[in-house]
Amino acid sequence: MANQFLTGKDIILFSLKSWDTEIGTSSKQYARVFAKNNNRVLFVNRALDRISTIRSRKDPKIKERLESFRHKERSLREAEKNIWVLNPPTILESINWISMPAVFDLFNKLNNRRLARQIDKAAATLGFKDSILYIENDFLRSFYLPEMIGSVAKTIYYIRDYLPSQDYFKTHGERLEPKMIKKADVVTTNSVHLMKYAKKYNPSSYFVGQGCDLRLFSEAAFPLPEDMKGIGYPIIGYTGAIFNTRLDIELLVKIAQQRKDWNIVMVGPEDEHFRRSELHRLPNVFFLGKKKLEELPAYIHYFDVCINPQAVNEMTIGNYPLKADEYLAMGKPMVATRTDAMEMFEDHVRLCDTPEEYLSGIDGYLAAGQDEPAREKRKAFARGHTWENCFGLLDSALQTQSTNGSHHEK
Repeated sequence: MANQFLTGKDIILFSLKSWDTEIGTSSKQYARVFAKNNNRVLFVNRALDRISTIRSRKDPKIKERLESFRHKERSLREAEKNIWVLNPPTILESINWISMPAVFDLFNKLNNRRLARQIDKAAATLGFKDSILYIENDFLRSFYLPEMIGSVAKTIYYIRDYLPSQDYFKTHGERLEPKMIKKADVVTTNSVHLMKYAKKYNPSSYFVGQGCDLRLFSEAAFPLPEDMKGIGYPIIGYTGAIFNTRLDIELLVKIAQQRKDWNIVMVGPEDEHFRRSELHRLPNVFFLGKKKLEELPAYIHYFDVCINPQAVNEMTIGNYPLKADEYLAMGKPMVATRTDAMEMFEDHVRLCDTPEEYLSGIDGYLAAGQDEPAREKRKAFARGHTWENCFGLLDSALQTQSTNGSHHEK
């Protein structure tokens, strides 16, 4: 499609994650695809807060932010073509412990004013005018920015996770995120479930999908990882965070106990709930620990069937399962818990509501063996989930909103 709206624009991108976050982030990917399409991007890094400057002074990222604070002329730099990164040379008050809404809002407005002042200076240095403010999920630190940043002409609020379900955001999340959704000109989401949530407060809410950088996830001939040697087949595998807020421990126990001839391999960091679980006492369950992103394809390569045994809760039901694209991009069969976000994968993944369906689904894939046509369809489906596609859908959403007009008065 021809992108008619998102070209030649000035975009201020405000995210929970900073540019120097080690792992790839959707905010960096969007910054790059914006820049690639002839837009200029001011990427605002996470600002210092009072507690971090005291507790984490030795952290390299905190040191860099402090340098920007002391030497304000170093706070803005060009990171890539058409992308400038700002370390806001200010210190925000640490306020999330404040439970009283009126008091929290007072200090939050103060923090937002400090941020807006520094963003305005950077935008003026770059000559930004009629900017688009793109906020990724951070409804707390950016709540007043649409009104406070002088050059902003339009605000996009992007939801990739339901943050009010997480402990840090619970106190004020259910109160403030709907207000942020309502005030945005356009809301975009990476799952249909989150789009339905956003539409309750803003009719200009659109599903734009999730882009995936799948260059690592191919069918190359990977060597068998050392810590997988000695594990027999078949291997039923999972990669990712092994947290009880995201995964169903009891489901995994039932699978491992009822199919003792299967070997369950879990690759990723564990929380205490998993470390203390029955799973560590089962001889056919293997926890291999946290791995670097570039190491994961070698493990997936040797899985016979991949699983995503999610716990179903507020956090997970609408959460886009990036690992599904990674598994499918390598042609692997996958069995997963049915959630709203997983529905879009139904033609290529066996979705389950019960342990019995998991057992049946895994059995079915093991019995089928190598199904080359199915493998090719999985790979093609996953590789259709690009950041360029997301950009195109975002562009279409902005064109639609621009044609229909704003749903509210600023």
